[in-house]
Amino acid sequence: MIPIDRVIPRALETMLRQAPLTPEKVAFAWRNAVGPAVDRVTTVDLQNRVLQVRVRDRSWQREIERAAVLIRPRLDALLGPGVVRDIKVDVV
Repeated sequence: MIPIDRVIPRALETMLRQAPLTPEKVAFAWRNAVGPAVDRVTTVDLQNRVLQVRVRDRSWQREIERAAVLIRPRLDALLGPGVVRDIKVDVV
């Protein structure tokens, strides 16, 4: 028997990867990769495989840049390997 806490995330990853790449899909993957607190203070846009992240202040910029090594594999799992080549964080 496979535990439900393993089945649901894997099913979500598979379904999400098969869906067309849309801004909504990217935003959903971002929200799931970083959690609600970071999602609330950011906006994202994928352009030429670079995820443009806009934040409200420099402290969030530093946090996201430090966490990028953790965020990228999560995005790969949800969007597919190589969909996001780089993450660029800017303060708006």
